[in-house]
Amino acid sequence: MNKIGLRKEEKAFETRVPLVPDHVRMLHDKHGIDFVLEPSNQRAFSKEEYGIEATPLKGSGVPVVMGIKEMPIDIFEKDVAYIFFSHTIKGQTSNMPMLKRIMDVGATLIDYERVVDEKGRRLIYFGNWAGMAGISDTLRVLGERLDSLGIIPNPFAGMKTTLEIKELDELKEEFELLGKRIKEQGLPEELTPFVIGFAGYGNVSRGAQEIFDILPHKTINPDSLDLLPPEPNLIYKCVFKEEHMVEPKDSTAEFNLQDYYTNGKTKYSGIFHRYIPHLTVLMNCIYWTNKYPRLVTLDFIRNHWKSEDRKLQVVGDISCDVKGAIEFTVQCTSADKPAFIYLIDEDKAKLGVEGNGPVVMAVDNLPCELPRESSTSFSETLLDFIPALASADFTVPFTNLELPREFKDAVIVYRGKLTEKFQYLEQYLPKEDN
Repeated sequence: MNKIGLRKEEKAFETRVPLVPDHVRMLHDKHGIDFVLEPSNQRAFSKEEYGIEATPLKGSGVPVVMGIKEMPIDIFEKDVAYIFFSHTIKGQTSNMPMLKRIMDVGATLIDYERVVDEKGRRLIYFGNWAGMAGISDTLRVLGERLDSLGIIPNPFAGMKTTLEIKELDELKEEFELLGKRIKEQGLPEELTPFVIGFAGYGNVSRGAQEIFDILPHKTINPDSLDLLPPEPNLIYKCVFKEEHMVEPKDSTAEFNLQDYYTNGKTKYSGIFHRYIPHLTVLMNCIYWTNKYPRLVTLDFIRNHWKSEDRKLQVVGDISCDVKGAIEFTVQCTSADKPAFIYLIDEDKAKLGVEGNGPVVMAVDNLPCELPRESSTSFSETLLDFIPALASADFTVPFTNLELPREFKDAVIVYRGKLTEKFQYLEQYLPKEDN
Protein backbone atom coordinates (compact mmCIF):
# COMPACT_ATOMS: atom_id res chain seq x y z
CA MET A 1 0.00 0.00 0.00
CA ASN A 2 3.08 2.24 0.46
CA LYS A 3 1.48 4.40 3.12
CA ILE A 4 2.76 5.20 6.60
CA GLY A 5 1.09 7.08 9.44
CA LEU A 6 3.06 9.29 11.81
CA ARG A 7 1.48 9.03 15.23
CA LYS A 8 1.23 12.03 17.59
CA GLU A 9 2.96 11.83 20.96
CA GLU A 10 0.94 12.45 24.09
CA LYS A 11 3.38 12.22 26.98
CA ALA A 12 4.40 15.48 28.60
CA PHE A 13 7.47 17.14 27.00
CA GLU A 14 7.63 14.46 24.29
CA THR A 15 8.02 16.35 21.02
CA ARG A 16 10.26 13.96 19.07
CA VAL A 17 9.26 12.38 15.76
CA PRO A 18 10.40 9.13 14.08
CA LEU A 19 10.78 10.75 10.64
CA VAL A 20 11.65 14.41 10.07
CA PRO A 21 10.11 16.51 7.25
CA ASP A 22 13.14 16.42 4.90
CA HIS A 23 13.22 12.63 5.03
CA VAL A 24 9.45 12.34 4.55
CA ARG A 25 9.69 14.41 1.36
CA MET A 26 12.64 12.39 0.11
CA LEU A 27 10.88 9.08 0.75
CA HIS A 28 7.77 10.33 -1.03
CA ASP A 29 9.68 11.62 -4.05
CA LYS A 30 12.09 8.70 -4.39
CA HIS A 31 9.94 5.74 -3.32
CA GLY A 32 6.38 6.95 -3.80
CA ILE A 33 5.53 6.53 -0.11
CA ASP A 34 2.55 8.55 1.11
CA PHE A 35 2.49 9.76 4.70
CA VAL A 36 -0.44 10.56 6.96
CA LEU A 37 0.32 13.01 9.76
CA GLU A 38 -1.82 12.76 12.87
CA PRO A 39 -2.82 16.17 14.29
CA SER A 40 -0.59 17.27 17.17
CA ASN A 41 0.16 20.44 19.06
CA GLN A 42 3.44 19.27 20.57
CA ARG A 43 5.70 18.13 17.72
CA ALA A 44 9.16 19.66 17.39
CA PHE A 45 8.31 20.03 13.68
CA SER A 46 5.16 21.76 12.48
CA LYS A 47 2.69 20.39 9.93
CA GLU A 48 3.77 23.27 7.67
CA GLU A 49 7.33 21.89 7.72
CA TYR A 50 5.98 18.49 6.72
CA GLY A 51 3.73 19.99 4.09
CA ILE A 52 1.10 17.35 4.87
CA GLU A 53 -2.50 17.91 5.90
CA ALA A 54 -3.03 16.50 9.40
CA THR A 55 -5.53 13.62 9.52
CA PRO A 56 -6.66 11.29 12.35
CA LEU A 57 -5.05 7.85 12.00
CA LYS A 58 -7.60 5.59 13.63
CA GLY A 59 -9.97 4.24 11.02
CA SER A 60 -7.89 5.70 8.18
CA GLY A 61 -6.83 2.32 6.82
CA VAL A 62 -3.13 3.18 7.10
CA PRO A 63 -1.35 -0.20 7.49
CA VAL A 64 1.82 1.03 9.27
CA VAL A 65 1.86 3.53 12.13
CA MET A 66 5.13 4.91 13.50
CA GLY A 67 5.64 6.74 16.78
CA ILE A 68 8.19 7.15 19.55
CA LYS A 69 6.78 6.32 23.00
CA GLU A 70 4.08 3.97 24.26
CA MET A 71 0.65 4.43 22.67
CA PRO A 72 -2.80 4.58 24.35
CA ILE A 73 -4.52 1.22 24.43
CA ASP A 74 -7.63 2.48 22.62
CA ILE A 75 -5.86 3.32 19.35
CA PHE A 76 -4.83 -0.17 18.18
CA GLU A 77 -6.58 -1.78 15.20
CA LYS A 78 -6.58 -5.20 13.58
CA ASP A 79 -3.94 -5.86 10.89
CA VAL A 80 -2.17 -2.55 11.53
CA ALA A 81 1.57 -2.64 12.33
CA TYR A 82 2.67 -0.25 15.08
CA ILE A 83 6.33 0.66 15.43
CA PHE A 84 7.52 2.39 18.60
CA PHE A 85 9.48 1.95 21.83
CA SER A 86 7.02 -0.26 23.67
CA HIS A 87 9.09 -0.86 26.82
CA THR A 88 7.66 -4.34 27.14
CA ILE A 89 10.60 -6.69 26.60
CA LYS A 90 11.45 -6.85 30.31
CA GLY A 91 7.82 -7.58 31.13
CA GLN A 92 7.34 -4.04 32.45
CA THR A 93 4.15 -4.17 34.51
CA SER A 94 2.89 -0.75 33.48
CA ASN A 95 2.90 -1.66 29.78
CA MET A 96 1.46 -5.17 29.92
CA PRO A 97 -2.15 -3.95 29.47
CA MET A 98 -1.03 -2.21 26.27
CA LEU A 99 0.69 -5.38 25.03
CA LYS A 100 -2.41 -7.42 25.85
CA ARG A 101 -4.59 -4.97 23.93
CA ILE A 102 -2.36 -5.20 20.85
CA MET A 103 -2.78 -8.97 20.97
CA ASP A 104 -6.51 -8.86 21.61
CA VAL A 105 -7.29 -6.69 18.56
CA GLY A 106 -5.00 -8.66 16.25
CA ALA A 107 -2.45 -5.91 15.62
CA THR A 108 1.31 -6.13 15.07
CA LEU A 109 3.99 -4.61 17.30
CA ILE A 110 7.53 -3.84 16.15
CA ASP A 111 9.92 -2.41 18.73
CA TYR A 112 12.86 -0.17 17.72
CA GLU A 113 14.77 -1.46 20.72
CA ARG A 114 15.00 -4.94 19.20
CA VAL A 115 16.34 -3.80 15.82
CA VAL A 116 19.89 -5.10 16.16
CA ASP A 117 22.80 -6.23 14.01
CA GLU A 118 24.30 -9.74 13.92
CA LYS A 119 26.19 -9.06 17.15
CA GLY A 120 23.10 -7.85 18.99
CA ARG A 121 24.02 -4.16 18.83
CA ARG A 122 21.11 -1.76 18.54
CA LEU A 123 20.75 0.02 15.21
CA ILE A 124 17.86 2.37 16.03
CA TYR A 125 18.37 4.41 19.17
CA PHE A 126 18.32 7.75 20.96
CA GLY A 127 20.88 6.65 23.56
CA ASN A 128 23.63 9.13 22.74
CA TRP A 129 21.14 12.00 22.97
CA ALA A 130 19.92 10.71 26.33
CA GLY A 131 23.52 10.84 27.47
CA MET A 132 23.98 14.42 26.27
CA ALA A 133 20.85 15.70 27.98
CA GLY A 134 21.52 13.54 31.03
CA ILE A 135 24.96 14.93 31.82
CA SER A 136 23.60 18.45 31.39
CA ASP A 137 20.65 17.86 33.74
CA THR A 138 22.87 16.10 36.26
CA LEU A 139 25.48 18.85 36.53
CA ARG A 140 22.80 21.54 36.80
CA VAL A 141 21.16 19.54 39.59
CA LEU A 142 24.60 19.24 41.19
CA GLY A 143 24.81 23.03 41.21
CA GLU A 144 21.48 23.25 43.01
CA ARG A 145 22.56 20.59 45.50
CA LEU A 146 25.84 22.34 46.34
CA ASP A 147 24.01 25.66 46.65
CA SER A 148 21.58 24.13 49.13
CA LEU A 149 24.52 22.90 51.23
CA GLY A 150 26.32 26.23 51.09
CA ILE A 151 29.33 24.66 49.37
CA ILE A 152 31.36 27.25 47.45
CA PRO A 153 32.81 28.02 45.00
CA ASN A 154 30.08 26.39 42.94
CA PRO A 155 30.72 26.79 39.20
CA PHE A 156 27.71 24.56 38.42
CA ALA A 157 25.22 27.06 39.87
CA GLY A 158 23.00 28.87 37.40
CA MET A 159 23.36 26.46 34.48
CA LYS A 160 20.50 26.70 31.99
CA THR A 161 18.08 23.79 31.85
CA THR A 162 18.48 21.47 28.88
CA LEU A 163 14.77 21.89 28.22
CA GLU A 164 15.35 25.62 27.90
CA ILE A 165 18.36 25.16 25.60
CA LYS A 166 16.91 22.55 23.16
CA GLU A 167 19.76 22.91 20.62
CA LEU A 168 23.05 20.99 20.70
CA ASP A 169 25.24 23.96 19.75
CA GLU A 170 23.80 26.01 22.59
CA LEU A 171 24.29 23.10 24.99
CA LYS A 172 27.95 22.94 24.02
CA GLU A 173 28.25 26.69 24.57
CA GLU A 174 26.76 26.25 28.05
CA PHE A 175 29.44 23.66 28.85
CA GLU A 176 32.17 25.91 27.48
CA LEU A 177 30.99 28.59 29.92
CA LEU A 178 30.95 26.02 32.72
CA GLY A 179 34.49 24.97 31.82
CA LYS A 180 35.60 28.60 31.99
CA ARG A 181 34.08 28.96 35.48
CA ILE A 182 35.84 25.79 36.65
CA LYS A 183 39.16 27.18 35.46
CA GLU A 184 38.61 30.62 36.93
CA GLN A 185 36.63 29.92 40.13
CA GLY A 186 37.85 26.44 40.88
CA LEU A 187 35.95 23.57 42.46
CA PRO A 188 34.84 23.25 46.10
CA GLU A 189 37.97 22.33 48.05
CA GLU A 190 36.18 19.75 50.20
CA LEU A 191 35.13 17.84 47.06
CA THR A 192 38.55 17.65 45.42
CA PRO A 193 39.74 15.44 43.88
CA PHE A 194 36.44 15.89 42.05
CA VAL A 195 35.57 12.64 40.23
CA ILE A 196 32.69 11.89 37.88
CA GLY A 197 32.25 8.19 37.23
CA PHE A 198 30.59 6.87 34.07
CA ALA A 199 29.21 3.36 34.55
CA GLY A 200 29.13 1.85 31.06
CA TYR A 201 30.71 2.66 27.73
CA GLY A 202 27.93 2.27 25.15
CA ASN A 203 25.90 4.84 23.22
CA VAL A 204 24.46 6.50 26.33
CA SER A 205 27.84 6.83 28.00
CA ARG A 206 29.52 8.06 24.83
CA GLY A 207 26.89 10.77 24.40
CA ALA A 208 27.34 11.93 27.99
CA GLN A 209 31.12 11.90 27.65
CA GLU A 210 31.02 13.87 24.41
CA ILE A 211 29.45 16.81 26.24
CA PHE A 212 31.41 16.30 29.46
CA ASP A 213 34.72 16.30 27.58
CA ILE A 214 34.23 20.01 26.81
CA LEU A 215 35.10 20.64 30.47
CA PRO A 216 38.69 20.74 31.78
CA HIS A 217 39.37 17.17 32.83
CA LYS A 218 41.75 14.24 33.10
CA THR A 219 40.74 10.67 32.30
CA ILE A 220 41.86 8.09 34.83
CA ASN A 221 41.53 4.35 35.35
CA PRO A 222 39.45 2.95 38.21
CA ASP A 223 42.61 1.51 39.74
CA SER A 224 44.02 5.04 40.11
CA LEU A 225 41.21 6.45 42.27
CA ASP A 226 43.22 6.03 45.47
CA LEU A 227 46.15 8.04 44.10
CA LEU A 228 44.57 11.25 42.85
CA PRO A 229 45.97 14.62 43.91
CA PRO A 230 43.37 17.33 44.62
CA GLU A 231 43.14 19.42 41.46
CA PRO A 232 41.14 22.64 42.03
CA ASN A 233 40.56 23.49 38.37
CA LEU A 234 39.70 20.23 36.66
CA ILE A 235 37.44 17.21 36.99
CA TYR A 236 38.61 13.63 36.89
CA LYS A 237 36.69 11.34 34.56
CA CYS A 238 36.57 7.62 35.23
CA VAL A 239 34.81 5.09 32.96
CA PHE A 240 33.82 1.76 34.48
CA LYS A 241 33.41 -1.48 32.54
CA GLU A 242 31.81 -4.73 33.60
CA GLU A 243 35.02 -6.03 35.20
CA HIS A 244 34.88 -3.07 37.59
CA MET A 245 31.24 -3.74 38.49
CA VAL A 246 31.30 -7.47 39.25
CA GLU A 247 33.63 -10.34 40.11
CA PRO A 248 33.20 -14.14 39.98
CA LYS A 249 31.75 -15.69 43.13
CA ASP A 250 34.34 -18.43 42.68
CA SER A 251 37.53 -16.83 43.96
CA THR A 252 39.62 -19.10 41.74
CA ALA A 253 37.85 -18.00 38.55
CA GLU A 254 38.77 -15.06 36.33
CA PHE A 255 36.30 -12.49 35.02
CA ASN A 256 34.97 -13.43 31.58
CA LEU A 257 32.66 -10.97 29.84
CA GLN A 258 30.68 -13.50 27.83
CA ASP A 259 30.32 -15.75 30.85
CA TYR A 260 28.99 -12.78 32.81
CA TYR A 261 26.47 -11.94 30.07
CA THR A 262 25.32 -15.56 30.11
CA ASN A 263 25.19 -16.25 33.84
CA GLY A 264 24.80 -12.84 35.47
CA LYS A 265 24.33 -12.86 39.24
CA THR A 266 24.21 -16.65 39.33
CA LYS A 267 27.99 -16.67 39.07
CA TYR A 268 28.94 -13.02 39.73
CA SER A 269 28.65 -10.59 42.64
CA GLY A 270 28.54 -6.81 42.52
CA ILE A 271 31.69 -4.95 43.62
CA PHE A 272 31.02 -1.43 42.35
CA HIS A 273 30.50 -0.17 45.90
CA ARG A 274 34.29 -0.18 46.27
CA TYR A 275 34.53 2.86 44.02
CA ILE A 276 31.63 4.93 45.38
CA PRO A 277 33.65 6.63 48.17
CA HIS A 278 35.80 8.30 45.50
CA LEU A 279 32.96 9.69 43.37
CA THR A 280 31.25 13.06 43.61
CA VAL A 281 28.89 12.26 40.71
CA LEU A 282 27.90 8.88 39.31
CA MET A 283 26.44 8.63 35.81
CA ASN A 284 24.60 5.34 35.39
CA CYS A 285 24.65 4.48 31.68
CA ILE A 286 24.40 0.68 31.75
CA TYR A 287 21.78 -1.67 30.38
CA TRP A 288 20.41 -3.65 33.31
CA THR A 289 17.95 -6.43 33.95
CA ASN A 290 17.26 -8.44 37.09
CA LYS A 291 19.60 -11.08 35.71
CA TYR A 292 22.57 -8.96 36.81
CA PRO A 293 23.77 -7.67 40.19
CA ARG A 294 22.74 -4.11 41.04
CA LEU A 295 25.25 -1.34 40.60
CA VAL A 296 24.41 0.32 43.93
CA THR A 297 22.16 -1.32 46.51
CA LEU A 298 19.95 0.23 49.17
CA ASP A 299 21.90 -1.49 51.92
CA PHE A 300 25.14 0.00 50.67
CA ILE A 301 23.89 3.56 50.30
CA ARG A 302 22.29 3.49 53.75
CA ASN A 303 25.56 2.43 55.35
CA HIS A 304 27.67 4.69 53.16
CA TRP A 305 25.60 7.72 54.13
CA LYS A 306 26.74 7.31 57.74
CA SER A 307 30.31 8.05 56.66
CA GLU A 308 31.36 11.59 57.54
CA ASP A 309 33.84 11.81 54.68
CA ARG A 310 31.44 10.67 51.93
CA LYS A 311 31.74 12.61 48.66
CA LEU A 312 28.82 11.39 46.55
CA GLN A 313 26.34 14.17 45.85
CA VAL A 314 24.33 13.26 42.76
CA VAL A 315 23.52 10.14 40.73
CA GLY A 316 22.63 10.81 37.11
CA ASP A 317 20.56 7.68 36.45
CA ILE A 318 20.21 7.99 32.68
CA SER A 319 19.23 4.32 32.34
CA CYS A 320 16.42 5.02 34.82
CA ASP A 321 15.24 1.53 35.76
CA VAL A 322 13.02 1.99 38.79
CA LYS A 323 14.52 -0.01 41.71
CA GLY A 324 16.97 -1.43 39.19
CA ALA A 325 20.74 -0.98 38.86
CA ILE A 326 20.49 1.96 41.24
CA GLU A 327 18.16 0.46 43.82
CA PHE A 328 17.24 3.83 45.33
CA THR A 329 15.96 5.14 41.99
CA VAL A 330 12.47 4.64 43.32
CA GLN A 331 10.69 6.82 40.77
CA CYS A 332 11.18 8.55 37.43
CA THR A 333 11.21 12.32 37.09
CA SER A 334 10.26 14.80 34.38
CA ALA A 335 12.23 17.31 32.36
CA ASP A 336 10.88 20.29 34.32
CA LYS A 337 11.54 18.64 37.70
CA PRO A 338 14.45 16.32 36.96
CA ALA A 339 15.65 15.36 40.44
CA PHE A 340 14.53 13.84 43.71
CA ILE A 341 16.38 13.20 46.92
CA TYR A 342 16.26 9.72 48.37
CA LEU A 343 15.65 10.37 52.05
CA ILE A 344 17.76 7.79 53.81
CA ASP A 345 16.01 8.02 57.18
CA GLU A 346 12.50 7.85 55.72
CA ASP A 347 13.08 5.39 52.86
CA LYS A 348 11.24 7.56 50.37
CA ALA A 349 11.79 10.08 47.59
CA LYS A 350 11.10 13.80 47.67
CA LEU A 351 11.33 16.03 44.61
CA GLY A 352 14.16 18.53 44.83
CA VAL A 353 17.69 18.51 46.20
CA GLU A 354 17.30 19.19 49.92
CA GLY A 355 17.40 16.52 52.59
CA ASN A 356 19.52 13.74 54.05
CA GLY A 357 20.39 11.43 51.20
CA PRO A 358 21.72 11.22 47.65
CA VAL A 359 20.15 13.29 44.87
CA VAL A 360 18.98 11.33 41.83
CA MET A 361 18.41 12.72 38.34
CA ALA A 362 15.99 10.19 36.81
CA VAL A 363 14.30 11.74 33.77
CA ASP A 364 13.00 8.82 31.71
CA ASN A 365 12.74 10.55 28.31
CA LEU A 366 15.89 12.66 28.19
CA PRO A 367 16.24 12.91 24.38
CA CYS A 368 13.03 14.95 24.27
CA GLU A 369 15.10 17.80 25.72
CA LEU A 370 17.03 18.00 22.41
CA PRO A 371 14.08 17.14 20.15
CA ARG A 372 14.92 18.41 16.67
CA GLU A 373 18.48 17.14 16.49
CA SER A 374 17.77 13.84 18.22
CA SER A 375 14.81 13.27 15.86
CA THR A 376 16.94 14.03 12.82
CA SER A 377 19.62 11.58 13.91
CA PHE A 378 17.01 8.91 14.68
CA SER A 379 15.27 9.47 11.34
CA GLU A 380 18.56 8.97 9.50
CA THR A 381 19.03 5.54 11.08
CA LEU A 382 15.55 4.53 9.90
CA LEU A 383 15.78 5.72 6.32
CA ASP A 384 17.06 2.54 4.66
CA PHE A 385 14.32 0.44 6.28
CA ILE A 386 11.30 2.59 5.48
CA PRO A 387 10.65 1.45 1.87
CA ALA A 388 10.46 -2.19 2.98
CA LEU A 389 8.18 -1.31 5.89
CA ALA A 390 5.88 0.68 3.62
CA SER A 391 5.57 -2.13 1.05
CA ALA A 392 5.25 -5.04 3.51
CA ASP A 393 1.99 -6.98 3.65
CA PHE A 394 1.18 -7.42 7.35
CA THR A 395 -1.76 -9.73 6.64
CA VAL A 396 0.24 -12.71 5.36
CA PRO A 397 1.51 -15.53 7.63
CA PHE A 398 4.60 -14.49 9.59
CA THR A 399 6.84 -16.88 7.67
CA ASN A 400 5.83 -15.07 4.45
CA LEU A 401 6.32 -11.57 5.84
CA GLU A 402 8.93 -9.79 3.75
CA LEU A 403 10.98 -7.47 5.94
CA PRO A 404 14.70 -6.87 6.43
CA ARG A 405 16.06 -9.38 8.93
CA GLU A 406 16.73 -6.60 11.46
CA PHE A 407 13.08 -5.53 11.54
CA LYS A 408 11.55 -8.98 11.27
CA ASP A 409 13.49 -9.99 14.38
CA ALA A 410 12.02 -6.95 16.16
CA VAL A 411 8.40 -8.10 15.67
CA ILE A 412 7.14 -8.81 19.19
CA VAL A 413 3.48 -9.42 18.28
CA TYR A 414 2.28 -10.45 14.83
CA ARG A 415 -1.40 -10.26 14.10
CA GLY A 416 -2.26 -10.72 17.76
CA LYS A 417 0.24 -13.48 18.59
CA LEU A 418 3.59 -13.26 20.36
CA THR A 419 6.34 -14.30 17.96
CA GLU A 420 8.60 -17.19 18.95
CA LYS A 421 11.41 -15.06 20.40
CA PHE A 422 8.99 -13.21 22.66
CA GLN A 423 6.84 -16.07 23.94
CA TYR A 424 8.36 -15.50 27.37
CA LEU A 425 6.24 -12.35 27.73
CA GLU A 426 3.14 -14.53 28.12
CA GLN A 427 3.95 -14.93 31.83
CA TYR A 428 3.75 -11.15 32.39
CA LEU A 429 0.41 -10.53 30.66
CA PRO A 430 -2.64 -9.59 32.74
CA LYS A 431 -4.68 -12.65 33.61
CA GLU A 432 -8.25 -13.00 32.37
CA ASP A 433 -10.93 -12.57 35.03
CA ASN A 434 -12.72 -15.83 35.82
